[in-house]
Amino acid sequence: MDKKKQAEWENCKAINSKDDYSNGVIEYAILWAQYMEYLMAKHDKKVSDVWDMSSHFADINGITGFMYGCAVNILSSVWKYGEELRVQHNSKYGHEGDGVVNPAILTISA
Repeated sequence: MDKKKQAEWENCKAINSKDDYSNGVIEYAILWAQYMEYLMAKHDKKVSDVWDMSSHFADINGITGFMYGCAVNILSSVWKYGEELRVQHNSKYGHEGDGVVNPAILTISA
């Protein structure tokens, strides 16, 4: 992580450690990134191979859809593989543009 991203990450952790909900996002993002990095290194895989499965492994405290979207947004900004994660996540929702799809605000049409 370069110095700018490191500073952004430290600021994000500081801001989001003040309440249980926000801190849950940070803890989930850390664990999720660790699982992905472990699986990529151990099994010579890419983010596209491990991101979805790892998200479930990291969900040990029961996150919401909004928390999940926040974690993707954070990791996409500061993590070494963040852009790859963002693209994989967005493709799950059929979005190829900028930004991060927030799965908590999806609507279903009949």
